[in-house]
Amino acid sequence: MNEEGRGPSAESLLALIGEHRESIRAALDDEQHALLLTRLRALAEAPPDKDMAVRRALQGVRHALRPLPFDHPARAALDGVRLVAAPPGPATVTEALALVDLLAAAPEPAPTADPTLGVTLGDVTSGDDRTAADPLLREPALSTAEATARCGGAPPPELIRLPDPPRGDRFLEFQFPVGGGTPHPVVLKVNRLLLADIDPRGAASWWLGGNSWLGGTPASLLGRLPDHELVGAATTLVEGE
Repeated sequence: MNEEGRGPSAESLLALIGEHRESIRAALDDEQHALLLTRLRALAEAPPDKDMAVRRALQGVRHALRPLPFDHPARAALDGVRLVAAPPGPATVTEALALVDLLAAAPEPAPTADPTLGVTLGDVTSGDDRTAADPLLREPALSTAEATARCGGAPPPELIRLPDPPRGDRFLEFQFPVGGGTPHPVVLKVNRLLLADIDPRGAASWWLGGNSWLGGTPASLLGRLPDHELVGAATTLVEGE
């Protein structure tokens, strides 16, 4: 428990990552594991005396761990770490620096066969196969040109932008009103909370996944629920309450 009795500290979460690094490596695919390393490096490079920078970087680490199975010890600890409680101390940055080397050295998992695709997941890397295997890239989306037209200029960084080499960046369509118009203001607000600019897949998964607190998929509830309820659900996720 942290000093305010609100759950494990940031340092204890990082210690769990180090302790279970091999099972984390096995549970995450290459892209997810690379993202976790990137987030840990960002945390290690955050100035220890800049509380908000450390909090933001730690939030990025938490988002990178979301793909872990719910029964994984590190995943289970996520919601107990509240970034608005006692601020992470300098040890958080020090621990992150040590973790980067540990996780980078974790053994590669064996390729996993996906019977629904009939291929080895490690073989699906690009082109049409990658798009077919990635459910997020199958979601309705706008091209960069279409999003630029809808925004009246360069799309804001808060919009979820998914890279897709064959077609170019994809902007998930739910972020815009049906029939035209600029992005939903509440989408931009929630996406800022979810760090969509640095973790677009994590933000997209929240919007498109089931949410028991809201009683449905957040994206499908746009315009049906008051904006503050969507913001509240995202805040609950970020703060881990």
